[in-house]
Formats: sequence, structure tokens, C-alpha cells
Amino acid sequence: MTETTLNNDFKDIITSRHSVRVYDPTVTISRVEMTEILEEATLAPSSVNLQPWRFLVIDSPEGKSTLEELAPGNKNQVTTSSAVVAVFGDMNAFENADEIMSTDVERGYMPQEIKDQVMANYTDLFGRIPAQAFREMILIDGGLVSMQLMLSARARGYDTNPIGGYDKSRIAEAFGMEKERYVPVMLISVGKATKEPRRTSRLPVDRIAEWK
Repeated sequence: MTETTLNNDFKDIITSRHSVRVYDPTVTISRVEMTEILEEATLAPSSVNLQPWRFLVIDSPEGKSTLEELAPGNKNQVTTSSAVVAVFGDMNAFENADEIMSTDVERGYMPQEIKDQVMANYTDLFGRIPAQAFREMILIDGGLVSMQLMLSARARGYDTNPIGGYDKSRIAEAFGMEKERYVPVMLISVGKATKEPRRTSRLPVDRIAEWK
């Protein structure tokens, strides 16, 4: 098991995060530590706080073998990483809205009358929103939680890489999940790099931003 020290230097975390495609296969991440990473990731914002993200942590030989078939172009990442986190968006996420807001009321974050009003408004809204629009919304939320997951992992000294090259049409069913309900967002490999990752350049801000 790898012992890690939490880094609280945000500047160092964001500047030292680089995409890694080959990891040290002897490094493992405990489920306790992975749970902490996921908990920090879920502090990310989401539309009306629905928290539509769902995680599948693939760290067993059997799970990785299944994933290899779905991501043949990323075999090295799958086989050498400590784990691959498959991030999904839940098309049934609104089912949790009442529970989430009721917890807010219990903790004193929201008065009951506001909760009742907001819940009524959202029930009407999400009863009318087209499925494609909801899908697009939860994909954005899935991107937010994914970036936060990668930063949380980096704060513990782990390296990551977001993966888009896999069979999105099969991954849910391959792991026993409902295909129509769970929308694949991305895979994130997590582990320890075997060598210094290759650095990459960024466009200057004056090329990508405007002030009006």
C-alpha cells in the first residue's frame, strides 16, 4: 500500500497535474483513500445540486480484464494504473432531489417552506425538460466532478489521465449497469507515474479570452 501525504498547496497541485499513460503497477490505492478522493470530488457544483454523477471504481483484475476489451487503445493505462474510475451521469438523478433538499433542511441550510417551493418548481421543470437537454446537463456536471477528482488525486501525489477512447455504447452493460439510465462521461486512470510526465504548452490568455 502506498503512503501519501496530503498537499494543500493549490498552485502546486494544478501546475504539477499532467496526463499520465503508464503507471507503476505495484502501486495500490486503498479503498479508504479512494473513498476520500471521491468524497472531495463530489464537492464539485452541479445543476440545482442534483449530484448526477455515479462512479464505477475498477481496480480488480477481473474488472480490468473487462475494461481492456472496451478500451483496447488504452490498454497500458488500464493494466498499469492502480484503478480506473468510470464516471457516469444518472438520467434518474432527479429521484434524489427530495432527499438532498430534506437533508439541507435537517442541517439548517434551508427552511422547510423554501424547500417545498423549490421542490415544486423543480418537479415541474424536470417533468417537462427533454431527455436530451437533461443528458447534456448531467454531462457538464460529470465533467466538473471529473476535474475535481483528478485534482484531489494529485493532492495525494497520484497521477491521472482522462480517457475518452473506449466503447461508450457497451460499458454500462458490461459492468451490470442500466444502459439507458447511466450515461458514460469519461474514464479516469489513477496511479503513480513511472517517469516524469511529458509537459505540454497552453495558449496564452490573450489568445483565448476577451474583456468587454
